[in-house]
Amino acid sequence: MDNKQEKARYSDEELQEFKELILAKIEVAQKNYERLKDSIMVDESNPTFKMMEEGASTMQKEISSQNAERQLDFIRKLQAALVRIENKTYGVCRITGKLIPRERLLAVPHTTLSLEGKEIEAQNKKAR
Repeated sequence: MDNKQEKARYSDEELQEFKELILAKIEVAQKNYERLKDSIMVDESNPTFKMMEEGASTMQKEISSQNAERQLDFIRKLQAALVRIENKTYGVCRITGKLIPRERLLAVPHTTLSLEGKEIEAQNKKAR
């Protein structure tokens, strides 16, 4: 491939690598979600629960609930990334149309923006 010509999309082999990474992240996120959900449903007759102040336990349940919601959101974003892989549009910035660098996708596999696209989006938000 000519260096002047940019790739339009990642190869099927590269997409498979990203898919495996995303599936592993989904598995971990689902385990975290279940753990958080279980901590919210703690048996209130447990003696350790009785020793805790009511306010502290309520606050802890709220924090766990917020973290569980974040995990669900993360799982949804990862699942959307799997759809983009199947459609062969994964890794293409939704603002610039250019390929998102592999390093960024490895760090944030559910992203839909390159750093350039993220900067453009931020500038557009400031302009409003």
